[in-house]
Formats: sequence, structure tokens, C-alpha cells
Amino acid sequence: MRLPLCRTLASLALCVLTGAAFADVMVSQSNSPTLAMGAEFSFLLGAEHSTLNALPQADLTALAKGDVQTEAPKAEALPYSEDWLASLPAAKGDAQWECLRSALYFEARGETIQGQFAVAEVILNRRDAAGFPKTVCGVVKQDGTGTCAFSFMCDGLSDQMRDKAAVDRAGKIARVMLDGAPRPLTAGATFFHTHDVNPKWRNLIKTTSIGAHLFYRTIL
Repeated sequence: MRLPLCRTLASLALCVLTGAAFADVMVSQSNSPTLAMGAEFSFLLGAEHSTLNALPQADLTALAKGDVQTEAPKAEALPYSEDWLASLPAAKGDAQWECLRSALYFEARGETIQGQFAVAEVILNRRDAAGFPKTVCGVVKQDGTGTCAFSFMCDGLSDQMRDKAAVDRAGKIARVMLDGAPRPLTAGATFFHTHDVNPKWRNLIKTTSIGAHLFYRTIL
């Protein structure tokens, strides 16, 4: 009877020693970077799971289908005021800026600030539209069917800009627009004329009226 008992006690002792050794191994591994990363990853997954559980079912469905859309940031509207324009630094630029400044001066210097910006929109809309020259100078100097796109180019009058304040204003507007300002005033218009004329334009739709000008774009 003593021999089996000894064997049993020996087995128990071996188990205790083995368990202790295993515990030592576990303790020594508790400082492992791999285990720390695993614990942090588990925490992040748990946070994500909690966030998803808090979403409405419709949002979860949209996520699954890939239908979630973010609203594009809206361009900040310009002040279109004399005080704001006066606060801008003196403008300068290249030949394209000079062409736009000249067009604004001769075609719209008697308009409000908003009206001058609207004319600038038309010129830039043309530059960016199919069927028109691809530069500002090309648009301003373009010839039509026996007429000029912009009357000051072929009216036979002097093109000297004598009104210093109007020149400064037109230059600043040209600079702001060429630098990428939004164009919300004319709804994509590529044509305009004054109220006192009635051109026989076809396939055009009026988009707005600002000051002395009516604005049009091609019917889509």
C-alpha cells in the first residue's frame, strides 16, 4: 500500500511543480509587447462594436451598402461690398488678369460690385465651357459673326482707362475671380446683355437679372 501512495504523492508533487513552472512562464510573458498590443486591439474592437450598436438600423444598412455620403463643404459667399473690396491689397497680374480687368472696366464699371462680379463670372464661365476659347484673353477678344463678343473691343473708342478708382476696383475683382472665387450669381451664364437691347438669341435661358444686365446660359 505504501508504494501506490508514494506514487500518488509524487504525481501530486509533480503537478504542483509543473503548475508553478507554468505560472512562472505566464508571469514572465505578462510584460510581452505582443500581449500589450493584443489587449489594446481588443479594446479598440470593443469600442467600435459599442459605436456600431448605438447607430440606428438605417445607418447600419447604409454603411453595409456603401451609401453613406458626406456633404461637400459649401463655398463661402463673397461680401460683394465696397468696404470689403477697398480692404483688399492693390491687385496685379499677368496678361489674363489684364484682359479680365479691361473687360470689367469697359463693360461694367457703372454697375454695382455684384454686377461687376457677375460679368466676371460670364467671362470665366465661357473660358471653362465647350465651344469658347480656353483663355480669358481669347474669350474677351473673340469675334462672332461680324461682331465682337465684347463691344469695347470693336467700338472704335479709346481703350484708355482714365477712372483710377474704377480701374482699381476692376483689378481687384479680376484678381479675386482668377484666384478661384465661387461663381454663384449667374447660375452658369455664358451670355449677357443690357436691358435696352433685344438680341435674337436661340437655345438660351435667362438665369438672372443684375443691375443693367440680363444673364443667359445654354439650355441643357
